[in-house]
Amino acid sequence: MIILKSEREIQYMREAGRVVARTRAELEKAVAPGVRTRDLDQMAEEFIRKQGATPAFLGYNDFPATLCTSINGQVVHGIPGPRRLQEGDILSIDFGAILNGYYSDAAATFPVGKVTEEAARLMRVTRESLERAIQAAYPGNHLSDISFNIQSWVEEHGFSVVRDYVGHGIGRKLHEDPQVPNFGPPGMGPVLRPGMTLAIEPMVNQGGYQVHTEKDNWTVVTDDGSLSAHFEETLAIVEDGPEILTKL
Repeated sequence: MIILKSEREIQYMREAGRVVARTRAELEKAVAPGVRTRDLDQMAEEFIRKQGATPAFLGYNDFPATLCTSINGQVVHGIPGPRRLQEGDILSIDFGAILNGYYSDAAATFPVGKVTEEAARLMRVTRESLERAIQAAYPGNHLSDISFNIQSWVEEHGFSVVRDYVGHGIGRKLHEDPQVPNFGPPGMGPVLRPGMTLAIEPMVNQGGYQVHTEKDNWTVVTDDGSLSAHFEETLAIVEDGPEILTKL
């Protein structure tokens, strides 16, 4: 069941979203060669709590950290640890915050120092696919118009969209209905209505779309070892169109 949010509930999610946006900005400044992913995780947890919020991922289905930190061919759900970032890596960070009982969720992929042109292009196209998805999130459109805008842009540039993991509704829970696939034809699925709140998150691979989970039962990686990028925003659909909630 899709839960439509009141203006008061959307305001709570805006406040949680600002916590996420401020934390993301701090993480972007901290990403550099030699930094350990667990240091980024500790920094994020402290910064979120300092703002009066709670990390959304820590303890969720027993996940052991505030951040998902996924490097290079890791797609999502990487666990922070002692690994140090190296020049040329790309790092996807996914996390959320809870404030006043409401969630917001975001992700971004950051270059570590100087990266290859192809890695930079992968990140750019993934970010652009998210922007195009948001442009489709107007009342009266269909949910799959979002999906189609992502897939068509990604494949036009020679990359592939992960099929096994999708975006989602969000609100009082981290994951609500509906699921938001990053692929599919336009004009299908529920009609978008004011009050819907969605976390849209394209995950894009340099090579094939196939992925698998490593032995830690969390970290998802590309089957072919190719790079992967991930961007996400939480948004509300209002009368005038989409409003990004995870922004400064």
